[in-house]
Amino acid sequence: MDTGNIAWALTATALVLFMTPGVAFFYGGLVKAKSVVSMMMMSFGALGLVSVLWILYGFSMSAVESPWAFAGNPFADFGLSALATDNEGLVGATYGATFAIITVALISGAIADRAKFGAWMIFAGIWSTLVYFPVAAWVWGGGWIFSWGDLTGLPGVIDYAGGTAVHINAGAAALALALVLGKRIGFQKGIQKPHNVPLVMLGAAILWFGWFGFNAGAEWLNDLQNTGLIVINTLGATAAAIIGWLIIEKIKDGKATSVGAASGAVAGLVAITPACANLAPGWALVLGVVAGAVCALAIELKFKMGFDDSLDVVGIHLVGGLIGTLYLGLFAIDTGLFTGGDLGQLASQAVAAIAVLLYSFIGALVIGFVIQKTIGFRIKNEDEVAGVDTTVHGEEGYALVND
Repeated sequence: MDTGNIAWALTATALVLFMTPGVAFFYGGLVKAKSVVSMMMMSFGALGLVSVLWILYGFSMSAVESPWAFAGNPFADFGLSALATDNEGLVGATYGATFAIITVALISGAIADRAKFGAWMIFAGIWSTLVYFPVAAWVWGGGWIFSWGDLTGLPGVIDYAGGTAVHINAGAAALALALVLGKRIGFQKGIQKPHNVPLVMLGAAILWFGWFGFNAGAEWLNDLQNTGLIVINTLGATAAAIIGWLIIEKIKDGKATSVGAASGAVAGLVAITPACANLAPGWALVLGVVAGAVCALAIELKFKMGFDDSLDVVGIHLVGGLIGTLYLGLFAIDTGLFTGGDLGQLASQAVAAIAVLLYSFIGALVIGFVIQKTIGFRIKNEDEVAGVDTTVHGEEGYALVND
């Protein structure tokens, strides 16, 4: 790796790492004032724990020698001792760690206001080990999704930056945890409004900023040849998704809100993630509008179906990830149904999306259920009413009066 590529890789790694504090701000602003510390701590807890696990054995698990392997050997390079003198390899390992971290952090939004921090950390460690690390191997590390085209003769699965491994993975796990922990006290439409809208906007801005590293970062492996397409699509799809979300919001509720704009931006970022290197810019704009509009409608599903996904991880990340992944089957450059290909690309995309969704959902459901039935995952009702911040962390997000 030459000096320019190393600088690119290090910058991209820093950008993606910064996205997890962005998630913390975004989620923290959306919850009650008495839950903001708890919400942000779940992201920072994931940052600490997943980083350690990735260095110890996660990186080793994220690559396989055979497409039929479930995951790599966690003891193949425990603690990265063998990689310690490989400069390029260590940069790549660090970049991969940032994806693992944010995927886990995203899940936490589904259980806002009612989760024990210790139980969350146990879940984060087990789910990372049994779900994220293997799925990363499937998608990017030589596993069956990575090798799908060679194994089947169908077009290879396209997932450039994590529609399956990150967003469908996190969204499916979020749905499972929402079911395990149950509904918040007083759950209904309009149960709460964001306590700090500027914090939400700040978090969305950090995410958009960092997402350029998220989507374009791995281009050092391709000598930056697709960078222009990736960055224009990351800009365009996200901008179009804001418009799509706000149009639906205006029609549905009569007002276009700043929280809606922030949520639309995130929906667009999610949808373009798998597709950023394989869509013409015009089709990326269409994807953004579709993702923004559909996700704005999808967040209502929790009220109709009766599950309490507190901060709409399912409606934005699961639905947005599915849209972006399947959209490639229709409009991917040269292989989409309407761009020179046939139904093969759509079939490949659907198999990968459904497989990751089911595996992550079942895995998270089992892990969450065992935690809930043993040490307990949900806080007591009286603690929820009093506020998670003081009862779990002994802190308050805002000290308005100093004694």
